[in-house]
Amino acid sequence: MFQAVRRKESGLGSALTLMELVYHSIVRSVRKTHNNAFLAIGINLLQMLIMVVAFYFMFSILGLRGSAIRGDFLLYIMSGIFLYMTHTKSMGAVVGSEGPASPMMQHAPMNTIVAIGSAALGALYIQVLSLLLILFGYHVAFNPLVIDQPIAAFGMLLVAWFTGVALGLVLLAIKPWFPQFVTVFSTIYQRANMIASGKMFVANSLPGFMLALFDWNPLFHAIDQARGFAFINYNPRYTDWHYAMWVGVVLVMIGLMGEFYTRRHASLSWSARR
Repeated sequence: MFQAVRRKESGLGSALTLMELVYHSIVRSVRKTHNNAFLAIGINLLQMLIMVVAFYFMFSILGLRGSAIRGDFLLYIMSGIFLYMTHTKSMGAVVGSEGPASPMMQHAPMNTIVAIGSAALGALYIQVLSLLLILFGYHVAFNPLVIDQPIAAFGMLLVAWFTGVALGLVLLAIKPWFPQFVTVFSTIYQRANMIASGKMFVANSLPGFMLALFDWNPLFHAIDQARGFAFINYNPRYTDWHYAMWVGVVLVMIGLMGEFYTRRHASLSWSARR
């Protein structure tokens, strides 16, 4: 007797509706850590600060400060940690986003692409805001910061974010099929990147046989290139940010194909397997 009348929307109206949906999904993804958005950002900020302080004391105690780039030592540490945190947090956010069997997908405007995009943008928002707050506090309270090419250095942060999103998309596509494998692989990958990302050293200082152990990692290239843009005294010779971008593009294509296949075979019973 009563039927819902579907109104036809223009292209602009559909775009605005999608943007509104993405915005609310981003807010929801940010509040996953804590109901209070400020505390969610504060928790991430505290994690970054703890890691920066820990690496600062580790470098000082082990006498590794001499191996750093000539310039601001804390900026050298933060340049690696910021990109590492952005990469791993974005990967984890995408892997943990709503899948095709999630109850959220029962709502008509919602789809997996919106869930993935909002998780990725929410992670980027938190990381960039935390980064800006830490750099501002350090610049005002301790030592004035001078970044040689700030826009290009921020671009390397986006490269680290993009590669993290791309890898997370691939893992999300295979998560319903192999949930335990994805969990274990994500943990191992994050732990391995504590060293394999190269945030504790620069590529120019490595011998050839050691360089081959790290140059497969797109995050290694992004961090080394970011330090090249941040420090006027460092010119990376063995890394290329184009490699990281192309790896990210290939992983996104594989992830989208896998996600499309998984979505077509999705089953509500998968939620019981996770």
